[in-house]
Parts: sequence; C-alpha cells; structure tokens
Amino acid sequence: MKRILSSLSLCLLAAACATRPVTDHVALPPAPPPGEPTSTEGMTAQALRASYGNPAFTRKDGETQLWRYDGATCKAFFFLYPDGGELKVRHVETSPRPVDAAADQICLHTLAHHPQTPVS
Repeated sequence: MKRILSSLSLCLLAAACATRPVTDHVALPPAPPPGEPTSTEGMTAQALRASYGNPAFTRKDGETQLWRYDGATCKAFFFLYPDGGELKVRHVETSPRPVDAAADQICLHTLAHHPQTPVS
C-alpha cells in the first residue's frame, strides 16, 4: 500500500508540474523598419571590402555571409546573399540603430571613411 501511495504521489506531482503555466517569457524587441540604406543596397562583396576594408568578423551560414565592421562608437552588420554568381548586400543593421531605421547612416558613413582592420 505504501508503494502505491508513493507512486500515486509522484504521478500527481509530475502532473502538477506539467500543467503549471510558464510565466517567464521574455518579449522579443520589435523588428527594425523595412528599407535598406541606398548607399549599400545591392553592393557586391568586392565593393563592400573596397569601401569599408576588411571586416572585423565574418560568419558563413551555407551560401550566405555576415560581415561585421567595428567602429569606436558603433558596429555595422552586412548580410550578403548569393546573386548572379556573386555575393551582394541584401540587409544592413547597425548597433546602435535609430528608432525609425535598421541602420544608422552616420555610423555607416564613419565606418566607410575609416575602415577598420580585423583583429587577429
């Protein structure tokens, strides 16, 4: 009998835990507004490197790539996708970014005129 009560108690405890609502959700921040900076839209990887220098960080996911450029006051993230046999910029974000855009034009301007060399 003691064994049956112990098993029943464990089952009730497991059921109570399984039906308890999860309350520790964290809301995601809103997505940046659509629209890309005209200065970088469709830029090839070669043109991006010519304008901004070597990225401080790169990441490859299949055929797509992320290039990050670091400045003293901001970072820029360029998302490159294959297009017609070459990589082209399809999205740009900066950190920090303005409320009404995904990329800060001042940050991009600063990084383009002061390319950073990658950290080894």
